[in-house]
This record gives sequence, structure tokens and C-alpha cells, in this order.
Amino acid sequence: MDPLPSRNTGLAQRRADFASVPEMLDYAAQGQTGVSFYNAKGDLLSVLTWREVRERAHVTARKLIGAGFAVGERLLITADTWPGFFDSFFGAQYAGLVPVPVSIPVGIGGKDAYLDQLRRQLFASGAVAAVGIDDLAGFLADAAKEFPAVRLHGGKDALDALPEKAVDLRPLGPADLSYIQFSSGSTRHPHGVQISQRALMANLQGMTGPAGLDVVPGDRAVSWLPLYHDMGLIGFLMGPLASQLAIDYLTPRDFARRPMQWLNIISRNRGSISYSPSFGYDLSTRRGAMQVPADLDLSCWRRAGIGGDMIRPEVLHRFADAFEPPGFDRKAFIPSYGMAEVCLAITFSPQGVGVRTDIVDRIALADQQRAVPAADPRDGQRARSFVLCGRVLPGHVLEVRGPDGKLLTDREVGRIFIQGPSVMPGYFGEPEATREVLTDDGWLDTGDLGYWLAGEIVVTGRAKDLIIINGRNVWPQDIEWAIEAKRIVKNGDAAAFSIDTGEGERVVVAVLARVSGEEARAALARDVAGAVREAIAVDCDVALVPPTSGLPTTTSGKLSRARTKANYLAGLYTYKPAAA
Repeated sequence: MDPLPSRNTGLAQRRADFASVPEMLDYAAQGQTGVSFYNAKGDLLSVLTWREVRERAHVTARKLIGAGFAVGERLLITADTWPGFFDSFFGAQYAGLVPVPVSIPVGIGGKDAYLDQLRRQLFASGAVAAVGIDDLAGFLADAAKEFPAVRLHGGKDALDALPEKAVDLRPLGPADLSYIQFSSGSTRHPHGVQISQRALMANLQGMTGPAGLDVVPGDRAVSWLPLYHDMGLIGFLMGPLASQLAIDYLTPRDFARRPMQWLNIISRNRGSISYSPSFGYDLSTRRGAMQVPADLDLSCWRRAGIGGDMIRPEVLHRFADAFEPPGFDRKAFIPSYGMAEVCLAITFSPQGVGVRTDIVDRIALADQQRAVPAADPRDGQRARSFVLCGRVLPGHVLEVRGPDGKLLTDREVGRIFIQGPSVMPGYFGEPEATREVLTDDGWLDTGDLGYWLAGEIVVTGRAKDLIIINGRNVWPQDIEWAIEAKRIVKNGDAAAFSIDTGEGERVVVAVLARVSGEEARAALARDVAGAVREAIAVDCDVALVPPTSGLPTTTSGKLSRARTKANYLAGLYTYKPAAA
């Protein structure tokens, strides 16, 4: 079995100029490209041309229609990276149902938490069917017990068992919803983002066009990103489909086990477009930089995107240093900014310039909410580096506003708002939550903070995560990165937040305690507190978290400071006052 070709013969490329997902797949099915699935060893497991994806989707659609499911009803799908997800997702599109992709369990344990998450998502979406991989059939059955409206649940066999009937297809059209996306970090109180067909097409046009990735015939996408997250589903399923590209998939689990397979597949298949959050580049560097295969060739990789979390320039520089010898071009990096409430993409950095940073004075940023250039960029105590994330997509408007709603200019830090055709119509079934973030005239409060710099946006962090101590703004990333820089803990092993003590705000840092013994744990707490004091001149409390528990993450793998704080306040973590 060979990978599918990267280039179509006899089919002109179209870049997302479609009215709906079914129309998009109908066109791509006329070519020879499609999707290839790989395992952790780099073995090719299966391939599906877009024509085969369409044929299988039609079969699934006729089964769903024949089973009596009505137009507009919701189908919840556990979104693992396998052919069955394509059957369910696209089958729903042709049956007139609205798919609801949700995460699979992440990490070890947490079965009760995952079951609770499924129940909440079933309730929030009002789904009438729930399907997924066979391993999760029991979870789906248990979750569905509380919802009489769920008429079908189970693994792939639950759909396969339905009879295929001779019925007309009911493909979703441009005025319909395309699917419901649960926003990252919303597992406890899930908000279902309504992704309309029109909004999706607008976002895909910007993403694949000259202001975005500027895809061309023969481009090939490679991805390990989860399909339940917007960057995986839109960026590396909808985007390549909208431009008739071939895609090579590695599951997130297999990437975490063997991150070098991601790079090996890019090299072997001449992949040209691939994305990752910073932690994916970091993991690849830490696991693979010392043993780079002699035949690795990354010169084909022309669009190396970064997004999904705060961008860490030092991580990207280390990756580029490690993989320049086998051909990686550091100018291929494309920092970007986006969120599920705008489908996916909001801004893209210009092509061919790589990662550009703005180094500002940390004190002025905290005290004045201004990004003043640092007097000495090498001063680790005063200098703070942020990545420029580019310009807003065509047809959209981005604003940075102060607390009073005033529009801010260059280097003034405020809240980021966006208006345009990619913005969601609202959260499914949640008018109050929608009104909290979306105005009647279509302005979305992103909840992010940032500033303008020569027409480009610089994102500084999430407003809800901001720590305010004695009137000074402190970004939790500054605290976490300061601890990691001292090699006290591994990357991702620290979470900073603040609590109200009744006498003011107090900084707390939760860290994974990968040490044993009272003396070692006490030393870890002292080292963490010392690093925080050195970085921001503030005392903190340290919560030691057993490594078996782990720090909470969102469905996309991002650190969840809100859930870490909730666990701390609930007494789930060992508390140890920092040494004075």
C-alpha cells in the first residue's frame, strides 16, 4: 500500500470557494488525493481517497436518514483520528444532521471525569445519537442512560448495523449549521460554538488564500493534531479538503509516544504544510534532536505553523537550530492567532519572515499596560519577549480596546475584539452566555489581551488568567516560564494563578512533584518560591501535585489554570507555605 498522491490530475485547484462542506467534498472527490493514516512506527495503516470518503459518507447518510433521524438533529461523535470519524462526520453532513465532535479520553485514568464530560456535552448539544470508536462504546452507553432522547449509541458497529435504505440525501446547505464545536477548556461547563457553513467557508477562504497559508497545487498536509480541536478539524481536515490536498495523519497519542514520526512522515512524503502548538515543537526537539536520522529532509516544509496557545519563541529557535541541518528553514514558521468562536483563524504572520519578537519592558507592561521597548533586551529581569502574530484576515476587523471601550493604538495593551463573517452566531442553546461575549452588531470579545504593533497583533495572554498583585499585572506564563528556565521542573509542570485571601490577592504555583521524600519536596517548594520571587518580586505559595494526578488540561492539551485553581481551592493538592 502506497500513500496517496500529492497532486490531482485533471482537476483544477479551488481554494474554498464553496457554499458548504458537502459541496466541498463533492468537488474534491473528482481527484486522486485523500487521506493516509499512519501508526507510531510510521507504518501506513490505511488510505481513503476523497472519492471513497464521499462514497462511505453517502452510505452512512442513507442509514441515518433511514433510521428516522430528522434534519437538524445532532450526532455526537468521539473524534479519534481514524476512518470511522470521517464516515460519521461527513455522513451527518449529507443526512442533514449536525455533527458534534468531542474529545476522547486524554492521559491515564480520569474515567469518571470523562464520563461526566460526555454527559455534559450530550446535555449541552441535545444530541439524539452518540457514536465513536469501539473502545468508547461503554462510555457512550453509560452517558446516554440519563438521556432518553439518545436513540442510538455505540461504536462503529452501531452505525454499521443500521440498514442502508434507498432514500434521497439531505445535504446541509449554506444557510445551515456545519457542526458544533465545544470550545477549548469548556469541559466543566461546555459551550457549544455554532459553526455555520457560511462562517466556515469565510474562514477557510482566508486561511487557504494569500493572506493565510497561500496553498498551491501539490501542497501536502501532515498532522498529528486532534480532530476534536478547531486547529485539527478545520486546519487539517476542512482546510486541505477545501483545497483538494492530500493529508497524512498520525494520532495525537502516537505523536506523544514518538514525535519524530511526525517529522519522518513530512520528510518521506514531502509534506509542505504542518502546524503545532509550541509544545509539539518542544517535544520533537527534546526527543529527537540528539538522534536525527541521516535521511531526514525537511526542506519541503514551507509552512510550519504555530498556534493554539501562547507562542514561546525560545522553543521555536531551539527547534530550528536542531533541524536546520536536515533542511528545515526557520523562515517557514508562521505564527498565527485564532479561536473556536471565529471558526479557527484570526491572523496569520506574513510568509517567509519566520518568528519575529517584540521585547518589552516587563515593569512598564505590568504597571502601565504599555508595551515599552526594553532598554536592554538581554536583561532577563526586565525584558519580556512576545511574538508578532500578523494581520487580521481579509473581510474581518480587529480592535484593541481599553477598559472604557476606547480604541487603543500601538503598544497600548487592551482587550481584543473581532467582527467579521467567520464569527460564530452564538453558543448553541445558550443566549445568556452568547450575550456575554457577542454584541448585537457582531463584535466578539475574544477574552484575550494584546496590543498593536505596526498593523500586526501581539497577544499577551488570556484576560481571565491575568494575575493582579498590588495593582500590577502579572502574566502567569512569566511565572511558569521563570520556573522552567531554572530547570526546577519540566516544561508544562507548573501552573500559576492567584487567590483572594480576604486581605488581597496571593500568588499560588502548582507544580508536579516528581521527587520523593519530605526533604526533597520541601526543597522543591523553596526552589519554586525563590524563582518566582526573583522573577516578579512577589512571594507565593506552592502546591505540590502528585505526578500521577497531573495538572488539568483542556481538550486540546493546553494547561487549564482555572481547573488547577478549582482543584487547589477544593483541597485536592498538598499545600505547603513557601519559605520566607
